[in-house]
Amino acid sequence: MPISILDELRYPTRWYTKLLTIIMALVFFALLATVVISVVLTYWIVKPQRTSTEINMASFPGRPDEVDFTVAGLGDRKGWFFPGLRGAPTIVLCHGYQSSRGELLTLVSALQDHQFNVFVFDFAAHGANDGVTTFGYKESDEVRAAIDAIARRNDVDPARFGLWGYNLGAYAALREAGKDPRVRAIVLDSIYDYPKQMVRIGVEKTGVGGFPLMVQSAQTIFEWKNYTYKSDPPVSANLKKLRDVPILFIQASDEPELSNITRDMYLKAPEPRELAVIAHGNFVLLPDDEKRSYENRVVTFFLAQLPVTGVEATPALTKTAKAAH
Repeated sequence: MPISILDELRYPTRWYTKLLTIIMALVFFALLATVVISVVLTYWIVKPQRTSTEINMASFPGRPDEVDFTVAGLGDRKGWFFPGLRGAPTIVLCHGYQSSRGELLTLVSALQDHQFNVFVFDFAAHGANDGVTTFGYKESDEVRAAIDAIARRNDVDPARFGLWGYNLGAYAALREAGKDPRVRAIVLDSIYDYPKQMVRIGVEKTGVGGFPLMVQSAQTIFEWKNYTYKSDPPVSANLKKLRDVPILFIQASDEPELSNITRDMYLKAPEPRELAVIAHGNFVLLPDDEKRSYENRVVTFFLAQLPVTGVEATPALTKTAKAAH
């Protein structure tokens, strides 16, 4: 009576079925290990270590105000508003992954010195905020809530905003800009097209990205966690909605994957558009000379594309206003 295949696999008696059983067991445990490691990696990636920066609002240069605002479904947020010329446009700075608002203060100063109003805040899972990052899906809602909060002030132009963003912040900025006519100029530094591309970069930075299926498993877990957005198009689809909005793309040569994506998106973007290629990415880690050059490039772009106009709140004007009353 012939031995059934199932019986032979359950109780192998021949050398080749024993070998096959061992291989199947190794494959099973390898896949199981990959899934377990991917789950842990994905958790570490979407919940980065937070760093919170506090400043003395009364003595800090630039006379910032603390602004509270609420993001639907995500909770309360705090931001710093640095006033420029009264009635001038506002530049909202959107920090990158594993960064925070406190690391952007030199860029804030450079913009405020040229009379722009400037606003900075922390995304979910960054700074003092709990939660997890969605690499831009929900962060774009945070950008919208920040713009809404500043637009309600009586010392800004509520219809003219500029956005600056680095990787995570760049994705969130472009995602919001595609549906917000108040955004009149954008700087996108090292942007990506799909959030899962940042998951890939995060896995590869751990050194295990070369293991079979590791990246794919982490991306699958991330997409499952953000299933609501499964039908979302790439963020580059928003570019066609910004035909009259000037965009400066910043391409960093030492970040190859994001560099290539940034250049591709620049080529897809309608005019007016600009491309700046720099040697090193991540503004907050640049040496002083490169940081100053970077700040000058960003300030020059916004001055040209989002002119500072408004009513300056000088003591003389204040006295005149009081006398009129």
